[in-house]
Amino acid sequence: MAVTTSRVPAAVDALLTILRAAPALTGIRIVDGPEAVNLTDRDRIHIGWQPSGGSAVSLQQSFNAAGARTRDEAFTISCYAESRSGDKDMAVRRAKVFEIVGAVETALRATNEAPEAPTLNGTVLWAHLTAGDLSQLQSEGANAGLNFTVTCQARI
Repeated sequence: MAVTTSRVPAAVDALLTILRAAPALTGIRIVDGPEAVNLTDRDRIHIGWQPSGGSAVSLQQSFNAAGARTRDEAFTISCYAESRSGDKDMAVRRAKVFEIVGAVETALRATNEAPEAPTLNGTVLWAHLTAGDLSQLQSEGANAGLNFTVTCQARI
């Protein structure tokens, strides 16, 4: 019998599945981890990666009760959204990157069509978008990026 030591792999896979199926993210490239810069992809989201080079996922575990039969696991998935163009209009890129991250936040909410979204399809107890840092750059056009985290709580 396999022992589950973490819900992280299943949660990251579920997050990718949910975002790739989200109608509001149609046309946005959803990337698993890092990839080489592809300037033809104007709008994208990286799951498990941020340009700062920090950890893909940060986690902590502890026993949830006496008897040590189950553990609580809290973790944050590092993510990055980016919108770029060949022009110099930063306001448009900034608005677009916040629109993209807003669609991520919406995709993580429960609806009649997606009742398991906040649990990442049952892989965690709950998940939600919790933090963000905006960066802006003029390099071969306007580029707005938003580091954000999806925080999860699980029981293993």
